[in-house]
Amino acid sequence: MAERNHLSLRVINGEQATLSSLNSLQSGSSCLARKFLAPSEWQNITVHTVTQFSPSPLISCTQSMPQGATVSQITAANSEQSCDQSTSSSVLRDVHISARLMEDFLQLAKDNTEKDLETCGTLGAFLKNETFYVTTLIIPKQESTSNSCQATNDEEVFAIQNEQSLFPVGWIHTHPSQSCFMSSVDLHTHYSRQVMVPEAFAIVMAPTDTSRSYGIFRLSDPGGMSVLKECQETGFHTHEETGDGSPIYEHCSNVYTNSNLRFEIFDLR
Repeated sequence: MAERNHLSLRVINGEQATLSSLNSLQSGSSCLARKFLAPSEWQNITVHTVTQFSPSPLISCTQSMPQGATVSQITAANSEQSCDQSTSSSVLRDVHISARLMEDFLQLAKDNTEKDLETCGTLGAFLKNETFYVTTLIIPKQESTSNSCQATNDEEVFAIQNEQSLFPVGWIHTHPSQSCFMSSVDLHTHYSRQVMVPEAFAIVMAPTDTSRSYGIFRLSDPGGMSVLKECQETGFHTHEETGDGSPIYEHCSNVYTNSNLRFEIFDLR
């Protein structure tokens, strides 16, 4: 891997966030995460990567893994379907994700959330021993409303995924003032991802939902996938019932939180 030299962070909330310079990193080395020094409300957020305006050679730096690992299946609290009752017609590979990644995303979305605007991001993973490990969160340039979020400049996201050989295994977005569920627009957005990667999942972060602050969902298969494949409507609308009577989407049964999993964040906004 080529050397990576002296990188700095972008402006956040109109103020310059500073980062200790990164010394040149040789292949196989690691770097402890630094912290933002400004503004004051961001001081306790750990930076897992250097952000950039346009993707180029990999410039990220992630936390070193601790010795012990805690891997936990994510339960489907208050869901219509139990976490271990997937309707999938095929065996899905397990997916590991860091709970800290979701927490950090919510912090980075805080400004939008306070303005009742959605925020979205793409999750990239590598595959090892038939298990996906989510190691990258990419927050693209985007246009948002209180109930929608549209990524722009998709080529920047694709470039990072290609450079790091990542699978587009999921996406994450906020419902700043709504409950934790998948809207019809969310379902269409997710369909295109699950067609490519059967294990693809959607994380909905709903900080104002007192019953469930987040959920990890996928379309039921074949039920929900068949409905979305045939649906030609756009915008917010209702969907037909599935042919097999299953819910159109469900909580994932194959996603686990992994306390040892290191990750990096690219904020391209």
